[in-house]
Amino acid sequence: MPQTTSRRVWVPFGQSAKEVPEGLVADVFTGVDVDAPGGIPDSIDEVEFFVLPYLFINAHPELMARMPRLKVAQTLTAGYENVAPYVPEGVTLCNARGLHDASTAELAVTLTLSALRGIPRYVRQAEHGDWSPTYLDGDGVVDEALADKTVLILGYGSIGSAIERRLAGFEVEVLRVARTAREGVHALTDIDTLLPQADVVITVVPATDETRGMIDAAFLARMKDGALLVNVARGVVVRTDALMAECASGRLRAAMDVTDPEPLPQDHPLWRTPNVLITPHVGGASSAFLPRALRVIEEQLGRWAAGEELTNVVRLG
Repeated sequence: MPQTTSRRVWVPFGQSAKEVPEGLVADVFTGVDVDAPGGIPDSIDEVEFFVLPYLFINAHPELMARMPRLKVAQTLTAGYENVAPYVPEGVTLCNARGLHDASTAELAVTLTLSALRGIPRYVRQAEHGDWSPTYLDGDGVVDEALADKTVLILGYGSIGSAIERRLAGFEVEVLRVARTAREGVHALTDIDTLLPQADVVITVVPATDETRGMIDAAFLARMKDGALLVNVARGVVVRTDALMAECASGRLRAAMDVTDPEPLPQDHPLWRTPNVLITPHVGGASSAFLPRALRVIEEQLGRWAAGEELTNVVRLG
């Protein structure tokens, strides 16, 4: 009988290397420093399936050009705009749609509640031992409840539906918007008439040529006075200067897990803009990530080893 050789895969975690199906051999590639001695495994010429590390700064997608036997590239992110330009012709790209749904949805709701209830202000007060409830400010101002508000979810896919499930107990009305209309979901072309109805706009659209800069001055002007914009999508979806102008005026508020530019420089004026809450792109970075990432890797490698159709294949070009 002819001798068969094991196929080589690169995975980003030691746990996943131990669970590869029979017939596959795995090397662990974390990609922390590819220029250091031993930073790139000697097996690069043999790699047929490359699971890129989660963080783009560690992923080094440019290495795919040095993998002559590469057949599949698997990201651990739903977004793939930073990887797609590096995928060689003939290589199948798969994303990790669904992997970050729970964590991102939780953060979207967390940012919404924190911004409405004034949590950042209370954290700053606590640093100085300042017990000053908002309702004692003398102007009749109170922290806002999420209850009875209208929440517009812009980009109603798997993460958007996960956000709605987590909003189910908050007594809100949900408006769903996607690129194309379907039952219960408005088309993006309806956004002009929907924005004035929304107290909270949560955006989870992917970064594409169509969505880049879509939340601009005209979009923000259509939002109702006092509305809150929550961005857990990509920073480039929002025009930063236009958002700063609206928030600085006090007309709108924003809670952002992503920014443009990103990482946000220490001296960038967005840090100091009133009515803006910022977290450093941590939507997917929770305790839920590793076990779910391991499941994605295990399932995809199992399908590939068995010659079955892969999931979440990205259509390029």
